[in-house]
Amino acid sequence: MAKTTIVLADDHPIVRQGFIRIIERDDTFAVVAEADNGDEALALIQAYQPDIAVLDIAMPKRNGLEVAKAMRAQQLTCVPIMLTMYRDREYFDEAMALGIKGYLLKDSAVADLPACLHAVVRGECYISPALSGYLIQGTAGPKPLAQLTPSETAVLKLIAQKKTSKEIADALCISYRTVQNHRTNMCRKLELTGHNSLLHFALDHRAEL
Repeated sequence: MAKTTIVLADDHPIVRQGFIRIIERDDTFAVVAEADNGDEALALIQAYQPDIAVLDIAMPKRNGLEVAKAMRAQQLTCVPIMLTMYRDREYFDEAMALGIKGYLLKDSAVADLPACLHAVVRGECYISPALSGYLIQGTAGPKPLAQLTPSETAVLKLIAQKKTSKEIADALCISYRTVQNHRTNMCRKLELTGHNSLLHFALDHRAEL
């Protein structure tokens, strides 16, 4: 079985090596590259195309959230996980708005990182238990998926499974044109533009579908 590949970025070498040891205790994961700043992290993600990027939020040149934004803009399929020393609600809300699937406090990462990696591989979200109260309170603004009709949500769920429009039409017993109309309406409601933007939105939110 192929290993899940990971790029790790943290500007503290000792911390970085500690995280690598934690990750590679599980032989289903492999750290293929490491970076000490955000620009290097993005370049390595582009070069290696890993499954997951574990990113420190507070890095020189480009912070972890900025790297995640660039990944999204470039439509990279790598899933970002954020590491942070901070409990600031502002950082958390920004990460959730970006569709970040893993958000970990560094002081609990020894226990939480392996569980987070496995959750992300399954397409689920993982937030440090100490921050779970933020999820209960909810982030600002309406949830994007709440704007969609049940039919649109059904189509989006299959898009998250990387089904083509023809496959979706067959699965839902609707016409190809109806699927395309749903795609157009969802992009309008979600304010998505660009090639494959709906696919990336679906992948970012598949745990909610």
